[in-house]
Amino acid sequence: MATISSPGVGSGLDVNSIVTQLVAIERAPITQLQKEASSLQTKLSAYGKLQSNLSALRDAASALTRNTTWAQTSGSSSDASAVSVTTDANNKPGSYAVQVTQLASIQSNVSQVYASADTLVGEGTLHIELGTWGAGNSFTAKPDTVPVDISVGPPAKTLAEVRDMINAANTGITASVLTDATGSRLVFNSSLPGAANGFRIGVTDTDGNNTDASGLSALAYNPAVGVVTMAQALAAANAAALVNGVAVSSTSNTMTNLVDGMTLTLNKTTSTPVQISTAPDKDSIKKKIEDFVTAYNNLNTELASQTKFDATSKTAGTLQGDSAAVGLRALLRNTLRTESGASMVFTRLADVGFDVQRDGSITLDTKKLDNGLANLGELKKLFATSDTLVPANNGIATLMRTQADAVLGIDGTLSTRTDGLRTRIERNEKRQAEMEVRVAQTEAQLRKQYTALDKQMGQLTSLSSYVTQQMTLLMNNSKS
Repeated sequence: MATISSPGVGSGLDVNSIVTQLVAIERAPITQLQKEASSLQTKLSAYGKLQSNLSALRDAASALTRNTTWAQTSGSSSDASAVSVTTDANNKPGSYAVQVTQLASIQSNVSQVYASADTLVGEGTLHIELGTWGAGNSFTAKPDTVPVDISVGPPAKTLAEVRDMINAANTGITASVLTDATGSRLVFNSSLPGAANGFRIGVTDTDGNNTDASGLSALAYNPAVGVVTMAQALAAANAAALVNGVAVSSTSNTMTNLVDGMTLTLNKTTSTPVQISTAPDKDSIKKKIEDFVTAYNNLNTELASQTKFDATSKTAGTLQGDSAAVGLRALLRNTLRTESGASMVFTRLADVGFDVQRDGSITLDTKKLDNGLANLGELKKLFATSDTLVPANNGIATLMRTQADAVLGIDGTLSTRTDGLRTRIERNEKRQAEMEVRVAQTEAQLRKQYTALDKQMGQLTSLSSYVTQQMTLLMNNSKS
């Protein structure tokens, strides 16, 4: 659409300026809608922050209602360099004397010395089988495994090539080349420790002799039939220990759930027992209480910021006077002061060190909290009790979690507010779009009208000039 950006050609009328000012008047309602939309977005953002902080508080409260939190134990060892201990929530406090008589080990076999890793060993077939070595060099194959045959050559392969072939075959053993001042040796190790992960190696040598130290048969190991051309450096063995005088064993040096929820890691053998103790993990529980306080204080700070009124600057927070925000703040403060009938020892959070400040925040009295942790059963009742028949007996964390769930739920105040704001924003955007179309149509009509007016005024100006010229001519003729 053509526009006029300078005064009318004939009339001197500034069409562009006139239309621009008239359109600005028409756009005034849109500007007001944009200001309203900005305010709505600001409120929506404020509610989003409150929801995020309240969700964090709900999660922190929920952690204090779980049995696993209060059942968590920690372990200690009189000699962690020999025996270390970890526990989980399934463990019950106790004491144990642990004497390590044997560490779990892998089987390791070493070949004769060769000039280098590039020295040819030979060719044929290696037959590798996992199992347990018993009395009299008896061998029992490991259940659920099958022997593996590895074809070596032709042509004959080097130590390095045999190593790579074994490592690629996934046989349950690994191979490496050990090189020192005397030369290179091929080393076979069980992939896993434990007596059941021993191995024997049979060889079919292309030189026709499967038991001598020449060719591929130099890698054979089967003492059950008297073949030991590859020497054993370590025997596969289970870990063994005495726990409170009871003999126990494990295929590895990590004994998991030897006692419910307790894992022992054996690091070395011992001549005397190592004392292992497990007890309630008070540090972990204390950390979760501190996390709860932090989450509460973060939410309290956000609520204070959103609902404040600064008398000096005469500015109000985004949610100042908002009933949902003000109501939430009051609900949280009342909950902190709630008395619970769950425990006869601790009835209020103040009894275990919760000190509510004038601004609504919480500070922790460490001494009182430590006294509470010394009576863990009653402290758990204060926080975690859930009594559907007598709500007054609910723990404070249970009550806080329930209230947060209600506020954050589909019909909760924060959810209702945010849904309402989103609906208003959508309506506002739709209204702006409709008005933008109307303003564009109005602007087009105004430009059309004023362009026509400018043209007509230009024509009148031309006619006036012509009439004036003719009158002047007539007057001059009359004088003549």
